[in-house]
Amino acid sequence: MVFKLPLDQVDELRKTKYNATVVELKKAHSDLMILRVKPDKPIRPHRAGQYTLLGLGYWEPRFPGCQEENLPDEEVSKLARRAYSISSSILEPDGSYLNPGEKDWIEFYIVLVRETGRPVAPALTPRLFNLEIGSRLFMGEKITGHYNLSHVKPDDDVVFFSTGTGEAPHNYMALELLRNNHQGKIISACCVRYGKDLGYRNVHDVLMKKTRNYNYIQLTTREGDVAQKRYLQDLVRSGGIDSILGYKLDPEKTHVYLCGNPAMIGAPFKHPETGVRTYPKPEGIIEILESRGFSADQGHGHAPGNVHFEEYWS
Repeated sequence: MVFKLPLDQVDELRKTKYNATVVELKKAHSDLMILRVKPDKPIRPHRAGQYTLLGLGYWEPRFPGCQEENLPDEEVSKLARRAYSISSSILEPDGSYLNPGEKDWIEFYIVLVRETGRPVAPALTPRLFNLEIGSRLFMGEKITGHYNLSHVKPDDDVVFFSTGTGEAPHNYMALELLRNNHQGKIISACCVRYGKDLGYRNVHDVLMKKTRNYNYIQLTTREGDVAQKRYLQDLVRSGGIDSILGYKLDPEKTHVYLCGNPAMIGAPFKHPETGVRTYPKPEGIIEILESRGFSADQGHGHAPGNVHFEEYWS
């Protein structure tokens, strides 16, 4: 369905509801992009790993080939919004580390959701993928979230596991660690369907050559020998991550960060009456690690664990 409003009404809506501008846009392929957005107001102080909102009006055109949207007329003048973790390309073109405090833009890593498998069509990404440099949009002024490096000591090992664009906050956190001359080992592992879905692969290749304590692992599930495909759970379960680290993951000096597919994370459900925690099936990384002495964050009122997770999935 195509929504058409008078041009003067569209212009007025954009003036009143949008507060940011696209300043850079790079598409890894048709359905994956790195987007830099400059807000009209100064960027508020924040931590790597946190998130904010992006939004576009329902009146904006949608990218071709996406699930058809059926929207009541009264919704057309509203904004479609979604939370996105802030990402980072980590390196400047000359190979030096980016300094976020010197930038007037924020970076996002976004995949096009063409359909949901439900009657309600994806609202925001089909519109985001029509953006161009200079396009206006909405960005939240507030940057928030508990998913950050606040509990990591300078000599701790840090292991990031992500699926797809769940890599975004890990890139920003890796930058924070590297800029602070982190002494522990840093491993970032990302699982995608195809190699083309690794939008930051070239950056990680440079980092591994540049930095003695950084390692990047890429897993693909729909390329190569299907019989030998591995998921991130397999990497932990088999001890592969220990081999890359050089020793077994030590809960006394390791923080693990998980972002992406909830099935990969495997966050346990806590029964509201009994307090009993039940792990989902199939087995996720949290269950594997907790069987080895790690403990996952359990929310407010509990001591922080050494396994931290953020779930974004459409």
